[in-house]
Amino acid sequence: MPAGKEWTEGDVGKYVDELKGVTIPVNFTFEGKQRILCLDQLEGLLRKAKKIAITDCECRILVRGCDAPVDVCLYLDNGAEEQIEKSLGKEVDLEHALAVLRRANEAGLVHVAFTDKGEKDPQYVCSCCSCCCHSFVAMQKFGYDDAIVSSDMIAVQRSDLCNDCGQCVERCHFKARRMIDDRLVFEAGRCFGCGVCVTACPCDAIYLEERDKKRARGSLPALSSR
Repeated sequence: MPAGKEWTEGDVGKYVDELKGVTIPVNFTFEGKQRILCLDQLEGLLRKAKKIAITDCECRILVRGCDAPVDVCLYLDNGAEEQIEKSLGKEVDLEHALAVLRRANEAGLVHVAFTDKGEKDPQYVCSCCSCCCHSFVAMQKFGYDDAIVSSDMIAVQRSDLCNDCGQCVERCHFKARRMIDDRLVFEAGRCFGCGVCVTACPCDAIYLEERDKKRARGSLPALSSR
């Protein structure tokens, strides 16, 4: 695909088919596809890794849809070994990797961990945006509802602390937050629990909660990516 062009349905279909695998986030086991993790979960994932390598984001290089950082893709253990052997990635220590992760989070990027078939643990972590990432485009624009699975977390909104500034709206890649008549409207059914809204809120009016706990206390809308 030429640089600076939008993804086509054919482009994203090939990527989604290639990326389907088994994903195992920190302290949890799941079967299925890539999974969105919050910053704390990913920090735990990095601390468990024996080797880490960093590469540039292929999606943002190809699409050039935003000015978010490019050098934010992290490969772990066997994945790191493979990238280093192919001269595609550079080995970094834990502190460097954590700094990369936090810089990506500050830029409002969503963290997605992937585990290839046949592997026990995640092999790489992408920090994605909805304008460039093939999986996000596949899910939101072309109806590939199985392109991404939600995280274990969901954002909880404290209306008593919210000042309706709208900063979280600008950060949300899943359109779970909108401004209507100058008031913030949060649609929990669209929330994928990535947590980038939490780090942007100046009023501490948003926090993450385990999805299962919130479901146990009452109704939780089904996820909708569109």
